[in-house]
Amino acid sequence: MTIPNTSKVDDRLNAIVDASLADIAPLPELALLAARNGATLIQYRDKTASTRLMVERATAIREALAGTGVAFVVNDRVDVALAAGAAGVHLGADDMDAETARRLLGDAAIIGLTVKTAEDAERAGRAPVDYACIGGVFETLSKVNPDAPVGLHGLRALRETIRVLRPDLPVSAIAGIDLSRVPEVIAAGADGVAVISAIFRASDIAGATGAFRTAVDAALEGRA
Repeated sequence: MTIPNTSKVDDRLNAIVDASLADIAPLPELALLAARNGATLIQYRDKTASTRLMVERATAIREALAGTGVAFVVNDRVDVALAAGAAGVHLGADDMDAETARRLLGDAAIIGLTVKTAEDAERAGRAPVDYACIGGVFETLSKVNPDAPVGLHGLRALRETIRVLRPDLPVSAIAGIDLSRVPEVIAAGADGVAVISAIFRASDIAGATGAFRTAVDAALEGRA
């Protein structure tokens, strides 16, 4: 299977709109606020809703983002991404394999893959995906995670495994990343970060998004 052109996705700042954030504001509003203030990718994550509700929510988010130029992907669910007209999907280790997802979604779709282990990293390096996300790097309260954090050392090692197989594949980092940690995760090899609470549970969501984007861009420029 042909490996896709990775230039079609910008994952410098992956803002994850989790269903649990609905207590703050409607999810489409949160997604649009992040997109307008520096997020380069919006991801909808929902571990509990029915398929019908997920399709409704994903469709509403896609419609809210129309015209922003920011890509929108759905976490885990290829069926929901298809039904809602999302740009693609982000897959975990227990989700549909990337090859099948690519066949269903087509060459133009964005497919991301979570990487937690060396086996995951090797899979990402050989799979028809557009970006990988390594994590959890640090402890997080955003989800129940039975796996220990990989830390900066693990991030470096997993990034290098992917780099050997796919030098051009963008790799971001997730879990427990606040502004102060952006420079160190970029220095460890990440090309971007994925964030939930540090953006959407901040008192100023727009300001937090902008600050993250500025920090990521500065760290990438410094690394270059």
